[in-house]
Amino acid sequence: MGSLEQQENVFVNLLCSLRPSTLFNELLCAAQEEVKKSNHRISELKTTVYSGLAAAGWDRKLRNVIYHFLQAQSKLSKQSAFSTTGTDLIKEPISYIMKAQLAWEKKILKSLNSMCTELTIPLARARTEKDRKDMATRWTELGVDGPDLSQIRPVYAPKDFLDVVINLNNPNCVSSGNAGTFDLPWGLIHVSLKVKTLNELRIQYSDMAITHCQTGTDDLSDIPPELFENDRTKLGKKVLAANHAPITREFSKKGCPISMRAELWCQILGVELTKVDYLYYEQLKGYVLQHDLLVDSLLYKDVKLTATNDDQYFVFEDFLYQVLLPFSRDTVVLKHFAYNSATPPKSYIRGKLGMEDYAVTYPPNGVIPFHGFAMYVAPLCYLYNDIVQLYHVFRHMYMHYFFRLHSVSSHPQGIVALSLLFETLLQAEEPELFYHLKQVNCQPLKIAFKWLMRAFSGFLSSDQVLLLWDRILAFDSLEILPVLAVAIFSFRKTNLLKVQSMNTAEAVLADLFTLQVVPLLQLSLFSK
Repeated sequence: MGSLEQQENVFVNLLCSLRPSTLFNELLCAAQEEVKKSNHRISELKTTVYSGLAAAGWDRKLRNVIYHFLQAQSKLSKQSAFSTTGTDLIKEPISYIMKAQLAWEKKILKSLNSMCTELTIPLARARTEKDRKDMATRWTELGVDGPDLSQIRPVYAPKDFLDVVINLNNPNCVSSGNAGTFDLPWGLIHVSLKVKTLNELRIQYSDMAITHCQTGTDDLSDIPPELFENDRTKLGKKVLAANHAPITREFSKKGCPISMRAELWCQILGVELTKVDYLYYEQLKGYVLQHDLLVDSLLYKDVKLTATNDDQYFVFEDFLYQVLLPFSRDTVVLKHFAYNSATPPKSYIRGKLGMEDYAVTYPPNGVIPFHGFAMYVAPLCYLYNDIVQLYHVFRHMYMHYFFRLHSVSSHPQGIVALSLLFETLLQAEEPELFYHLKQVNCQPLKIAFKWLMRAFSGFLSSDQVLLLWDRILAFDSLEILPVLAVAIFSFRKTNLLKVQSMNTAEAVLADLFTLQVVPLLQLSLFSK
């Protein structure tokens, strides 16, 4: 396919995407208003309307939509490959990885169904009128008098998922070593994927170099505010006024000023709420009130086990329910399965088992939560008071980034590649430490995996998690996660070289709350 034909196809897809959107209707109405205002001749009408729309800021809105559309197309093309027929889209090009993902999905669904059988509860049931009214009344206080969770258990935890990842093996690769791979004799990941070297990461994250001032270090140091923070704030205001996602992303590479972070993230993600978005949230809330899902109890249990027990996040318990329960009903989330190796789980209407015509996606968003899922939302609660804005930012974060952290895939941003990147970097930068830990039967990935899978949420202090997520959004990459994990091991190296067991190593790395993310990343990337 020639480049001109590709461009035409992208243009057609863009138009098809724009036509049903709220922006298209608003832009059409704005253009009609400009026509009414115009006193110019017909020959100048087109130019006049263009100028009027641009002056009203519609050109920036349109550019942002096009930018986010092209980004989505880029993600789709990178994830997908074509079969030998050239027509069937394959979400995961490596067959044995796809097979592992499908087996994992079956295992999760089997665990969910087993819980239903053991507890004699359905996957879904209609709420009574009394229950609906009661839940609607206490919607902002759902943490009070919640359901009985004594018998509910998480479907799976990071440790279970790690077992799946480390058991991945290429059946076509024969190795003479015990580790099952030629180039990674020490690590747990036996999949040959291309990951970046330290030099490549230095180039990618060059804006974080020690020679550049950074939010998260220089605003906390002895540098006078007028030399950094004031200038950074002034520039931030200009960036927000420009309202152009690529510029915002570039600015955020050196961190987001605290007072502007919420707005900057919305611009990067393309979250610009309209009345339709508020109505849609109310619709999702209505679905929660109508039906009780087993997934609801899983989400309640997860919040109780994680955020409610965390000194930083317990105050947001009710906010978490108001985000997670509607999220489980949101069918828009299903769109990400177009570029995700995972497949949304299916269930059957009672009495119609095995009949495909009666199969439904369960839960409606296709996402079965794991132990710690709520921690993807918790740090965002510090940024947004508006629950609808919080909801949409989280949904965008999940559909752009977080889903990759609990899916088996060969994608360079997927958890398998991130785990491999962690092991290769640690072996290259700290070979003595890696070898020592291996000798005492303490594989570093067994400790770091839960950090990666939860994007460090719940392990670092909340302000440091937000500084880390600044960089995920700014650089549009999750590769910063394994870089930070390596930096933490290096930082605790002296104590780790003394450990003689897995338990001792875990104790050394148990408390990460005092760590400063940005200096650690700078030291890891640029100190050697």
